[in-house]
Amino acid sequence: MSYCVNPSCSNPKNPDNVVVCQACGSKLLLRDRYQVLGILGKGGFGATFATIDTKIPSKPLCVVKQLRPSSDDPNVFRMAKELFVREAQTLDKVGVHPQVPRLLDYFEEAQQFYLVQEYVKGNNLHQEVKKNGPFSEAGVKQFLSELLPILKYIHAQKVIHRDIKPANLIRRQTDKKLVLIDFGAVKNQVNTVVASSNSEQTAFTAFAVGTAGFAPPEQMAMRPVYASDIYAVGVTCIYLLSGKSPKEMGIDPETGELTWESWVEISNGFAEVLKKMLEVSVRHRYKSAQEVLDALELTDYTLSLEQGMIMAGKGEETNMPTQSRASGLITKVNNGIGSGTRSSLPNSSVRNRQNSSIVSSGVSSRTSPAMPSQPLSSHFNKHQPRSSQIDFQVAHTSHLLKGQNGNEQAGLKKKPRFDAHTLLNNYEKGRRDFAQQELKAINLSKAKIPGINLYQAELVRANLQSTDLSGADLGRANLSQAVLKNTNLGQAYLGYANLEQADLRGADLTGANLKFANLKAANLCGANLYEAQVTQEQLAMAKTNWLTVMPSGKRGFW
Repeated sequence: MSYCVNPSCSNPKNPDNVVVCQACGSKLLLRDRYQVLGILGKGGFGATFATIDTKIPSKPLCVVKQLRPSSDDPNVFRMAKELFVREAQTLDKVGVHPQVPRLLDYFEEAQQFYLVQEYVKGNNLHQEVKKNGPFSEAGVKQFLSELLPILKYIHAQKVIHRDIKPANLIRRQTDKKLVLIDFGAVKNQVNTVVASSNSEQTAFTAFAVGTAGFAPPEQMAMRPVYASDIYAVGVTCIYLLSGKSPKEMGIDPETGELTWESWVEISNGFAEVLKKMLEVSVRHRYKSAQEVLDALELTDYTLSLEQGMIMAGKGEETNMPTQSRASGLITKVNNGIGSGTRSSLPNSSVRNRQNSSIVSSGVSSRTSPAMPSQPLSSHFNKHQPRSSQIDFQVAHTSHLLKGQNGNEQAGLKKKPRFDAHTLLNNYEKGRRDFAQQELKAINLSKAKIPGINLYQAELVRANLQSTDLSGADLGRANLSQAVLKNTNLGQAYLGYANLEQADLRGADLTGANLKFANLKAANLCGANLYEAQVTQEQLAMAKTNWLTVMPSGKRGFW
């Protein structure tokens, strides 16, 4: 079938063998090469079509976006053309990123403008939530670890996306990586008032585009900034956690803030990060994607510290009532990985900022194995002031804290154990979250599971040889003695993971995050660590050779 792109056509569907529309007489083959198969979506200022490129032998699928000015005013047409060219140039520059669709072509035809981009096959995150249900906290953190570097790159190109939402984030079918689509400007309304403005903002960024509920106030007031995208990412996180759109949650009439807290079950530390992402005032919101990444890293570190303090103090505090311990350290007791039950501990919402004596007495002598060996202050000071360094949030205490009789709190369900077949079957059905699973000695050799969430999973002696784990979350996972020979761990998160005696010969660790990972006796001979986040001290504990590619790109040398 050939589809007519004339917006006035009464019957746009045509047989394959015709060259002009049988209903309106419009030419069907755009630029004498793009055959339109059907419409994917439309709005007041344009439409998006699925097409094939007939000039290439394989006839690949493409996406054609059509911008049609809403007025016959020549000034409006001139403005539309200027914006169109600028958008094409921007997409051409941004499109070199592997997680942004490439711009293939752009042209003008019959006073309408067309952008041709690569087609991304897969489900968007809105579809994923509808199919599989809301994400866990760990799943959303994995999502942020994928999206924020993309956003950081886009902002570095001086581009504001302005329409980040679940429907514009596709999980690519071929490699399961997240792809950010639809940069929005091709469907902007052309406003001649803005065109004549002497504002320092360019016309390209000055239009009120975006999706209601996801776009912050300054964007709807036609003053978007980079932090506007941060707000939209925050709303997207809330949707992923709750399955509810912002319109269903409502707005606080006094502050204008989205009332989202009662819809989600997350650790207090992560809640604080989301709260700052969703600040109505740009002044108080995170200004960049890197600031959010830093905050998430700090939250993970404090969580590790708190767990270590509790575990180390269990022997000395078994006679202390649960309530008194909770009121001293707990702000809000939720499951730190998401999908947990609320604690019934009293005073769980009290934030104690006055327990510096507890911190100072508990850190120096009793550190968790997952904690780095450097002084505490060296990790906090570079991120935030001392006044907020003691603001601890404790997660997973519902199964760590014990009462006077020493029994664990009731109500926790034992997680089902996954074997290799069950895990891969669930993965193929769209599940990505396998955080905290018991997977000792599992055999996933040569499996294709990019983007999988194995946060805090037990993977001791697991066989992961030649497995595709690119972009995976293996933070705090126990991978001691695991076989990771020739495994693809590109862009994977391995922060605080235990890789003691793991076999990583020939593994691809390009761009991987290995901050504070235990590499004692790990075999990294022939591994590729180009641009990986790892220190010389860590690598000194591992086995390397002249074939090992160091983060600098040099073989065998730092």
